[in-house]
Amino acid sequence: MAEWICRTLRDGGLEGEHAPALTINDSITCSLGSFVFDHILSQLSSFIDSEKSQSSGIVLVAFSRSPLYYEQLLKSKGYNVSSSTWFKVLDCYTDPLGWKSKLLNSGRIANDSLGSSVTVKLCKNVKDLDELLSLVLHRGKELSVDGKGRFMIAIDSVSEMLRHASVSSVASILSELRSHGQVSSLFWLVHSDLHETRATAALEYISSMKATLVVQPVDGLRGNSASLSLMENNLKRGKFSVHVKRRNGRVRTMVEELYVENSTVNFTPFSTEDEVISQSLVPKVQFNLQLSEKERNDRAKVVLPFEHQGNGKNIQIYDGRKSLNESKGDSEQTCFEKEDSGRGEIIYFRDSDDEMPDSDEDPDDDLDI
Repeated sequence: MAEWICRTLRDGGLEGEHAPALTINDSITCSLGSFVFDHILSQLSSFIDSEKSQSSGIVLVAFSRSPLYYEQLLKSKGYNVSSSTWFKVLDCYTDPLGWKSKLLNSGRIANDSLGSSVTVKLCKNVKDLDELLSLVLHRGKELSVDGKGRFMIAIDSVSEMLRHASVSSVASILSELRSHGQVSSLFWLVHSDLHETRATAALEYISSMKATLVVQPVDGLRGNSASLSLMENNLKRGKFSVHVKRRNGRVRTMVEELYVENSTVNFTPFSTEDEVISQSLVPKVQFNLQLSEKERNDRAKVVLPFEHQGNGKNIQIYDGRKSLNESKGDSEQTCFEKEDSGRGEIIYFRDSDDEMPDSDEDPDDDLDI
């Protein structure tokens, strides 16, 4: 399921449609959203690096972690982003309000480098969302030679945006990014327990996919050691629930289990106890969809009580191509035979368009009486 989400973001939207958008929700009880965000970012980077995506690159808007972190993350996956032309970073982490620049200009603090070799653009006022939108689109246009290529957008923390701007302003900028013609897809992370319900509802309304991380319950834990084990479990395990909005208006729900080991996210199919019980109650019946050669021969030998079997001669099936004289002669011969027999009888001739009925099929089932 997580791989399906990555492929959906990779493929982007059709021409004239809004770009696919993913909201990743986590909370303090299950704070695994950053691992899922890193996993999706790494997967999309692999698609672009291997030229399997229609996008020319990724624009990362870093709010909660430094650009150096993401450089080391992608380098650990085998991508040399320092010399790449498909990865751009808009740094909203180093100096989000411009205070550091003012202190540097006044000489109160020393200038320290960002420590990252990735091409970084500083945003010194995250409160100005119009300027932020302009910087994001400008970074995306730098990914292609003619400035008209499509690109993906990743925002590592919408919660940080909501600290400095209203819900309506943040929802507006996300909606503009999704409807922009050059944006192929976008995804973001939000800590849902830090905001009101209306804020998370607005973000979910804008997105086409919502991934929620919840605690995976563990049975059989008691006492103080159980509390520590439960905390450790919440930091490593969780339930990954995804709601996808389809074009016909319906919502598809998918659930997986995730487990974090050595900073790597692993996804496994989720099965509840009820599903296991229901699957065990289903009888294992094997049957063939086609008849064998012997069964077809045995079926052909069955004598149907409602079909005239003939008098030893080959049965002639009427196909509508007999001449009028032949038909007349046959009818006269039939009438003559009936007069000689002294009793009435009904003779059934199968038409060429009739299908061979089954032995247990009533030929009068389709009669409208």
